[in-house]
Amino acid sequence: MRETPLSNCEREFIKKAIAEKRRIDGRQAFDYRNLKISFGIDRGCCQVELGDTRVMAQVSCQIAEPKQARPADGTLFINVELSPMACPSFEAGRMSDMFVEINRLLERCLKESRCLDTESLCIVAGEKVWEVRVDVHVLNHDGNLIDGCSIAAITALSHFRRPDVTVSGDEITIHSAEERDPVPLSVHHMPICVSFAFYEQGKYLLVDPLDREEKVMDGRMVIGMNKHREICTLQITGQMLLLKDQVLRCSNIAVVKVAEITELIHKALENDRQERAKGGKFGFAESTSTDKVTSNQSTADPVDMETVQEQIKSAALQAAESDSDVITTDEEDESVVILDKGVGGIGLGGRSTWGMDDAMEELQEEQTKQPATKPVLPAAGDLGGSSEEEMTHTLGEELTPLTSKKANRKRKKQKS
Repeated sequence: MRETPLSNCEREFIKKAIAEKRRIDGRQAFDYRNLKISFGIDRGCCQVELGDTRVMAQVSCQIAEPKQARPADGTLFINVELSPMACPSFEAGRMSDMFVEINRLLERCLKESRCLDTESLCIVAGEKVWEVRVDVHVLNHDGNLIDGCSIAAITALSHFRRPDVTVSGDEITIHSAEERDPVPLSVHHMPICVSFAFYEQGKYLLVDPLDREEKVMDGRMVIGMNKHREICTLQITGQMLLLKDQVLRCSNIAVVKVAEITELIHKALENDRQERAKGGKFGFAESTSTDKVTSNQSTADPVDMETVQEQIKSAALQAAESDSDVITTDEEDESVVILDKGVGGIGLGGRSTWGMDDAMEELQEEQTKQPATKPVLPAAGDLGGSSEEEMTHTLGEELTPLTSKKANRKRKKQKS
């Protein structure tokens, strides 16, 4: 599915807001979105939320043969997956430009910077080494995937524990977590990527751009740096020209942002370590806030049934008293008469007192007193001329006389 482009009105609105030193989400130009780091139950599982951008990283390891060029070094493999769940424009199994860019940036930032001690991953030189694999899954894309993926990858590596190994002669024994405590990876430093978006040929600068801000930017610069102010990687993309002062300005901003993010990562790792040590609750389920509409967990409030029954009885008594009060007050008022409970009439009320003529009353009495008689029908086959007269005479006593044309004609003939 192709990505939905922005309209010209949206582009002009975003560019005008940036020129006025405003952003569509209310942040300042150099502000990051809210960063949240949570860990799963298993070691090496980390989820990073950067605003609405969500990235999850999982670290695993296995024993493999080393490379011939470095027989005493382990290997680090990084894989990034952009699924359609994160954004409709991502296609499963297809290597897009963003996929290649993120994968190469992470390899340069983590592997080439030597943040992980690969020599400590060696079991038997030239034969067996540990192969560490980092799988980065993008769960939701709302801009600045590079920063989110780099934070998730380095945090997962720091959180991971590999099994302990014992070598005796030619035998290699891998101990389980019950036998021996797993061994953490040797991480020398934490390189973190910081992205900068440029507009109008570098005149305006934004940190941590949103998805809509990335669609209208002229170019991007990514600086990979650790808290020791060492630049691990630097990449500039886009059709723009930057001055030396702009690059230095971005590096100074990156120093501050990297120090803040590194401190947050250390705090998250320490909190998780303390919860696991004292046997507390940890994992994604415990880190989910329950004050959202999407959360199903709710606190059960105790209900005292005795007080509820008392409230019901008191409400019923009050309703009965209010009904009796209404009746007494209405009886005093002559203009309103209570016919029945819940029914009232304005005026005299009751049965209709409209006057009736004496003739109408007598007619009603006669109709009630007279028994109902069945009409006499002619016998089968008797279709004589007097049949209609008899029918007319019999029905005339109780019903209305017939007014058909045949009856009128016969009457005229008899008179003549």
